[in-house]
Order: sequence, then structure tokens, then C-alpha cells
Amino acid sequence: MKRLLTMMSILAAALLLLVGCSSSTEPSDASNEGNDAGEEKQTLVIGIDDKFAPMGFRDENNDITGFDIDYAKAAAEHMGYTPKFQPIDWKTKETELSSGRIDLIWNGYTITDERKEKVLFTKPYLRNAQVVATLADSDITELADLEGKVVGLQALSSALDALNANPIASKIKSTTEFADNVLVLTDLKTGRLDAAVIDEVVIDYYMSKEPGTFKVLDESLAPEEYGVGVKKGNEELLEKLQNALDEMNEDGTAAEISTKWFGENKVLQE
Repeated sequence: MKRLLTMMSILAAALLLLVGCSSSTEPSDASNEGNDAGEEKQTLVIGIDDKFAPMGFRDENNDITGFDIDYAKAAAEHMGYTPKFQPIDWKTKETELSSGRIDLIWNGYTITDERKEKVLFTKPYLRNAQVVATLADSDITELADLEGKVVGLQALSSALDALNANPIASKIKSTTEFADNVLVLTDLKTGRLDAAVIDEVVIDYYMSKEPGTFKVLDESLAPEEYGVGVKKGNEELLEKLQNALDEMNEDGTAAEISTKWFGENKVLQE
């Protein structure tokens, strides 16, 4: 009897061992297909300013939308990635990129020589300009009229560089920096600002939404171009992205997205 019990115990232990081995193998194989590391390789984390209409912003349902959002989604699809849009503090965008918390900066990101020292850029895909906006009934009609006035703009944006590069900057009473352009335009409407330096594509959007509220001076401060920022040293991702953008120009995807948001194809065909 003791021998029989011993043999039965050994058989039971062997069966448990076999079951244990079998159950641990299948999840291991499955996890190789869907583990965190695998998902990280297939997910493209895109840093955006979610208050930068019409490039990237939240609609009435609080969903992120915009030209750059659609453009990035299409590029990610061409690359075989899943896009994940990460709203960030625009003042720390390069830090977010260099730290690896985001893979791309993509939301009306102006190409400048200073930024080229910090990030890799795709070829320019859209032209823009920094312009001066005022209320429609303002007596400011040219850049010279900004003398003694209070001007607002988005902090650490190319708007500040454009303003400082113009001689009128030394004659302005004061410059106030805001976290985003929505706050800039809010203070302009309430009279706390006399004028705003802002992206042309942005003010054009708000002028279409609020007819008769704003006007833009004929003199622009600086022409510029938008590009996508990639972390320094990640030439492989840059090449994949640029190839996708080139394909989108060739197959008409870029033109379709641009027409949806701007009524015409404004995407550069370089």
C-alpha cells in the first residue's frame, strides 16, 4: 500500500509539472507578439500642442483633431505604426523629445537654425508666416503703429524670434508671453493686449470662425516653414518618416488632407 501511494504521488507530481510547463509556454509565445516592448516599437508617440488650431486642437467633443493630426495619422499608416498623440507643454517640446517621452514633435513646428541644433527635421511640408493680428476696429494698421503698444504671443514660439528680429521690437511698450495662442487671442479680445504676433495659419482659422473680430496687418514679420522634429541620432526614424511623406505626396493623400482643412493643396512637393 505504501509503495502504491508513493507511485501515485510521483505520477501526480509529474502530471502537475507537465501541466505547469504547458501553461507557461503558450502565454510566453503570445506575449512576444503583444508585450510592452513590442507595442513600443509599433507605437509612434507624437508630441502636440492641443490648442493650436487648425493644426492640432480639441473639437467640441474634446477629441484631438486638425490638419497635422490627420497628416500624422496617414504617415503612421504608411510606415506601419500606430500613432499616439501626446499633448505637451510647448515650452518643453525639445526636452520631451530628447528624453524619449515622445518620438516626434509634430504640430506647426517651425524649422529654425536654433532648433536644428537640437533636433532632426524632415523636409518642410507647409509654408507659414508670423503676422500681427489686432481687433478689427483697431487703429493699428502697420508695424510702425506698434510703438508704445502691448503685444502678446505664445511663449518660446517662433513668434518671439520673428518679433525680436524686427526693429519695431525695441519700440514696443511690453511683450507678454502666454502658454498658448488661445490665451493670446482671449486677452486681445478683452483689450488687455493691443496686438498679437501669431502664425498666419492659426489666425486665418480663427478669423473664419469669428468673422469681423480680428484683422491682420499687410506686413508680415517673417516667412517660415513647418517640419516634423525627430530626436537627434534617430536617422532611421527620420528616413522612414520622410519616405512616408514623399509617398503621400505621390499618391494624393497629402493633397486630400490639405484640401479638407484649407480648401486647396498647400503641402510642399519638395
